[in-house]
Amino acid sequence: MKTITLIIGAVYGLTSVILGAFGAHALKKVLSVERLTSFETGVKYQMYHALLLLIIGFFLKFETGIEKTTAWFIILGTFLFSVSIYFLSFQDVLKTNLKFLGPITPIGGLFMILGWALLIYVFAKTKF
Repeated sequence: MKTITLIIGAVYGLTSVILGAFGAHALKKVLSVERLTSFETGVKYQMYHALLLLIIGFFLKFETGIEKTTAWFIILGTFLFSVSIYFLSFQDVLKTNLKFLGPITPIGGLFMILGWALLIYVFAKTKF
C-alpha cells in the first residue's frame, strides 16, 4: 500500500503540474473565466492531495486497515473531485451536457474530508 500511495501521489503531482500549465496557457482562450477558475480549483486540490499522499506514503506504516482506508479515501476522493471538475469545465467546449457529473464533485470532496478525518484519528492513536 505504501508503494501504491507514493506512486499515485507522484502521478497526481505530475498531472497537476501539466494540467496547471495547460490551463494557464492554452485554456485562457478556450474557457470562460468561470470555467477556468473551476478548472484551476481542480488542479489546486489535486496538487494539495498529491503532496498529502506523498507525506502519508512516507510516514504511515500501513499496518492497520484505518491507515489503508485513509489513503484510499484520499486517492478516490481526489480523483472524483478533480476529474469531475475538469470535465465540467470543458462541457461548453465539447458542446455536450455533462451536468450529470455535478454530484460526483461533492462525493469526491466527501471522500477527501473522510480521508483527512481518518488521518486525524490515526495521528491521535499513534504513539510517536
